[in-house]
Amino acid sequence: MSELGMTEHVREVREQVRAFMDEHVYPNERQLAREDGEAEALLKDLRSRAKADGLWAPFIGPEAGGTGLGFLPYAYLNEVIGRSHWAPLVFGCQAPDAGNAEILNQFGTPEQRERWLMPLVAGEIRSFFAMTEPEVSGADPTGLRATAVADGDEWVIDGHKWFSSGAEGAAFAIAMLVTEPDQPPHRRMSQIMVPAGTPGLEIVRAVPVLGHRGSGWNTHCEVRFNGVRVPLGNLLGERGDGFRIAQRRLGPGRIHHVMRWLGQMQRAFELLCTRALDREAFGGRLADKQTVQNWVADSAAEIQACRLLTLDAAANIDRGDEARVEISVIKFYAARVLHDVIDRAIQVHGAMGLTDLTPLSEMYRQARAARLYDGPDEVHRMVVSRRILRAFEAGTPWDFEAGGASAT
Repeated sequence: MSELGMTEHVREVREQVRAFMDEHVYPNERQLAREDGEAEALLKDLRSRAKADGLWAPFIGPEAGGTGLGFLPYAYLNEVIGRSHWAPLVFGCQAPDAGNAEILNQFGTPEQRERWLMPLVAGEIRSFFAMTEPEVSGADPTGLRATAVADGDEWVIDGHKWFSSGAEGAAFAIAMLVTEPDQPPHRRMSQIMVPAGTPGLEIVRAVPVLGHRGSGWNTHCEVRFNGVRVPLGNLLGERGDGFRIAQRRLGPGRIHHVMRWLGQMQRAFELLCTRALDREAFGGRLADKQTVQNWVADSAAEIQACRLLTLDAAANIDRGDEARVEISVIKFYAARVLHDVIDRAIQVHGAMGLTDLTPLSEMYRQARAARLYDGPDEVHRMVVSRRILRAFEAGTPWDFEAGGASAT
């Protein structure tokens, strides 16, 4: 197929990333997964190697300390980086730090960029994004309750957050907080930086996810803000801009997620096919069984469909389009395909697929979470259907070629 926006330079960088993964990442996955002192030392060494090879922080441009070549080129790199759970951390493009860096780069003041953005991109510190709250639905952020009230030259922050990924050991948070309670729902919130160690900021616990607690970057934490005071200058952007900034962060971020999922799908697909050819049962290879052949065919078709949908959405973003429908389509469709392809690969491996002898069990845990974070599948389906039906209601049928309402 023709690669949208693929240049020879991007192809060369992608091959560099692929070679780095083969030499340094895949052989060390099981050691990194131990999340102990030796794993931390190994990670530090691998990150130094990535920097030395000019592959560090490919999500953002050189003006912010990265090696990024643009949005679509980074999407292609993510397809390779995403094959391993640990690779984004090795290359310095892990969530939530990459998203936090992007909005700091877009909306931060010079002082904020110097204090937080540059060391964040350099990998000297980590961050977390405090948005989801246990008392309200994460699918509807207009209902958030955590508040920040101006008092003199400070914000006073109170609230309860959880699933704040990477909060353990992070240097600062970007918190989504209600600062304008009397404004319309999408203008009630602002984003405010909160340094770690500020009195009243409490990391309550790392919440186990499907039995996995994690460590450091790989945690999802419950956090409390109890009368936390920070300067008014820690506001990111303007008052009431929190939802708009979050959308600027989450929209492109969903494409990054799906491109990484494509890497996971392709790796699981390779494991599925290899195992099917090697394993014999009931007098023949699994590859000769019709059910397994159907799994191979369905997986190949679904992965290719995901890839084309995602590259189309990324190209629209690169052209300055918000691509709201395209992003919602790939979010719910790719999350399902990711789950199904990994599930089939596990089934072909039998009980072995549930162990740490393959990467499939870790991939499966991540795949189930994919249907929830950055908006549950049901919300994205609702976004797509509402926009399409609104177009028909207005007498402008949906144009699949243009990806929107027809002008005729």
